[in-house]
Amino acid sequence: MSMTPGGPEYLDGSSPATAAADDTANDHRKRLIALGAIVAGGAVVAGGAWAATSFFAQGEQPAEALPDSTVAYFSVDLDPSGGQKIEAIKTLRKFPAFTDEIDLKADDDLRERFFEEVTSSGECEGLDYAKDVEPWLGSRAAIAAVDLGEDAPAAVGVVQVSDAGKAEDGVAKLVDTCGSGEEGDVGGWVVEGDWMVVAETKEIAQQVVDARDSGTLADDEAYGKWTGEAGDDGFMSVYVAKAAAQYADQLGGMGALAGAYAGSADDMTSSDEVPPELQQMIDEFDGGAATVRFDDGAVEVEYAVSNYSPDMTKYIDGDEGVSMVGDLPDDTVAAMGFALQDGWAQALVDYVKTTLPEDESSIDDGIAQMESETGLDFPEDIETLLGEGVTISLGSGIDPDAIANGGPGEVPLGLTIKGDADEIQAVLDKVRDQVPPEMAEFMTVTEGDGYAVLALQDDYRSALESGGDLGSSDDYEKVVEGGDAQTVLFVDFDADDNWLVRMTEDSPEVSENLEPLSSFGVSGWVDGDVVHAQLKLTTD
Repeated sequence: MSMTPGGPEYLDGSSPATAAADDTANDHRKRLIALGAIVAGGAVVAGGAWAATSFFAQGEQPAEALPDSTVAYFSVDLDPSGGQKIEAIKTLRKFPAFTDEIDLKADDDLRERFFEEVTSSGECEGLDYAKDVEPWLGSRAAIAAVDLGEDAPAAVGVVQVSDAGKAEDGVAKLVDTCGSGEEGDVGGWVVEGDWMVVAETKEIAQQVVDARDSGTLADDEAYGKWTGEAGDDGFMSVYVAKAAAQYADQLGGMGALAGAYAGSADDMTSSDEVPPELQQMIDEFDGGAATVRFDDGAVEVEYAVSNYSPDMTKYIDGDEGVSMVGDLPDDTVAAMGFALQDGWAQALVDYVKTTLPEDESSIDDGIAQMESETGLDFPEDIETLLGEGVTISLGSGIDPDAIANGGPGEVPLGLTIKGDADEIQAVLDKVRDQVPPEMAEFMTVTEGDGYAVLALQDDYRSALESGGDLGSSDDYEKVVEGGDAQTVLFVDFDADDNWLVRMTEDSPEVSENLEPLSSFGVSGWVDGDVVHAQLKLTTD
């Protein structure tokens, strides 16, 4: 695994050489997979399998070993202590696949387990974990992108060490045993205090260490703000600085964001000119952070990011949609709800025009054609259709065979809308005669308990009209941030006689690993200049 494309060899795997002259070099590279995993990237790679059982304990963190010019940061703890580790083990051991494949216990040394995994193929023969690694290897590590004044940020790894002297000797032993014995083949490193900084060269690693003299990431005001906004500590942490936006073409996630607005990430990376709409996003982006943690049989992901599009987020500012989800039938399988403020439809079109200025006239032409063909008035009729808030929900009674044979009318799917039922029906009547008969039959609006109702199935329509108290159920309250949420997505895996297990019963191995799932929720809210979201998955 490489920290960045074209990064140091010690983080890259290699395919078998086809020429005899390359055999020795490729053998060295294969052995360096273990070295790189343990020294520079091991803690991060382990996040996929082992770090799911860990969390950030109080104490020194890798951010203390990095300068405040760090633009992106991802850290993990391989040997935590405290309640989250116990919660993680208890939660993960509910899944047969985890127990069968990993079978971790609360007192296992995750660093040793990972060491055994990466050396199980016979690489690094003669290296002993207890003698050569454990005496100096700490429990926390990170990868980061650091601005050192070059065209692109430097990719570095940070590993905690418990004994600086033993760390120097230990890394030398690792290089001698797992590599070619030449430092240049494995990148460079500098041990300073309780941390080892690993980079493509020793010179770069030393630059990172020296750059801390002007301030560390841990003491940086923006870092403190965004990690604080992301909530309580967890076993993984991510931070993206404001300055990261200018490296959109070098940093994968931001590159994907650029592609979404500018055609493709490939186009962005091959062009020196930043489109105006992307430049505006870069200027308004102020940073963000995320945390992953375990709590009471659940795994949580919480993130906070700068509100770089306030002209749009203000139109979802309200809890009407969340309140509507709370009023759905108690046996709801899944639901999504959100609020809408007056003017949202035109604002959305205007926003699209700013991101795609070359298509502005074609967007206007498309709207005019739609109005002409349907008789709808834009944006008035669109806003009437969705009212002040909307829920989309799925009820109990899911029968895959009936759906396959009977069509949409067998799906317990419906909408509740905070709006005037007669006005919504008048809008639908404009297009009823222009759609196929099988669609027209579902375009009848009825009055519910304070809401207009549309549904594909008569029985589910009646259930929506009567409403319920979903918001007071234990499963809902465990996964939805009810106090702050302005948008919500909720899935109840236990509902409808364990609907997901039923639908996978022909695959027992899949079914038994879905059985422990209880509920899933995503809550989103805007607080001034910060956009928040929390994802939570609970188990039985």
